[in-house]
Amino acid sequence: MKTEKLTIKGMCFGEVLWDNLPTGRQLGGAPLNVAYHLNKLGVETMMLTRVGQDQAGDDLVRLCASLGIPTRLFQRDSKYPTSTVEVHIDENRDVTYEIVFPVAWDYIAVGMQELDAVKEADFLVFGTLSTRNQASYETWKMLLPFAKFKVLDVNLRAPFYTKERVLELLSHVDLVKMNQEELDMVATWMGLSETWTDRMKVDAIMESCYVDEVIITYGARGAVYHVQSAGFSYHFPALQVEVKDTIGSGDSFLAAFLAQRCRRDKVTSAEEMLSFAATLSGFITQSDGACPAYDSTILNRFQWIHDLKAFHIDERATS
Repeated sequence: MKTEKLTIKGMCFGEVLWDNLPTGRQLGGAPLNVAYHLNKLGVETMMLTRVGQDQAGDDLVRLCASLGIPTRLFQRDSKYPTSTVEVHIDENRDVTYEIVFPVAWDYIAVGMQELDAVKEADFLVFGTLSTRNQASYETWKMLLPFAKFKVLDVNLRAPFYTKERVLELLSHVDLVKMNQEELDMVATWMGLSETWTDRMKVDAIMESCYVDEVIITYGARGAVYHVQSAGFSYHFPALQVEVKDTIGSGDSFLAAFLAQRCRRDKVTSAEEMLSFAATLSGFITQSDGACPAYDSTILNRFQWIHDLKAFHIDERATS
């Protein structure tokens, strides 16, 4: 695996924030994490968001710029503060969040430069959380008609979602990523049987909501990529790594997948897309935080070591 400068462009919409972790403050927000990794992977990706006119906002914008995330569409708000989240990690390394409301990104505005940026992008990424407030929700609706390829990251954070809003978002997108728990929740809302397999649930959601592509992530068990128009589902296992924390692993998976899925210079197979995504997600899972520093050399070495370990395991199993 290598990183390279690609000709495609992306845009992410929604929350940026400071995650207050037990180990200290870290940059966060699912769409921001996706934007970070896309830019690291050679996909120029804008981030449309809003931060407060406060020290936390100054620090956040400064850090994003230093990390290579374009900040031209970072709006400043004089009334609402920069977002913060209290993050708790239990003994199983599972993560829970206490998300402050309202904050600056609940009031993302839209003008000509925002519309032009969406028109220029090859895809628009957003999450369910980013539409929790009416102001940003209305902005999302104005952006949607101009997006070439719409990607929804289902991230259900109680109490900031409703059945009606999530089902509406699902009906307007081309690609959806969610985990198994979120799949079961959506299936329940749609009245699907609990006895149905995940494949049956996904098929019903794709048919009802007119979504052609769905990715279901299963943590340590990997991910399954479903494509209705091609009539296939492809499972790829997760890399076996020593977990430090799972913060941002799904975001990195989505970024790596899109970097391959949307490229115009070659046709990429489902196996290549998912392998690339699993590798970056595995690297993030065994790293501290959602946006660790890395480059192509570090990723290539990580993949080489993993492939070497897998080879020795297979060799012992067949000897």
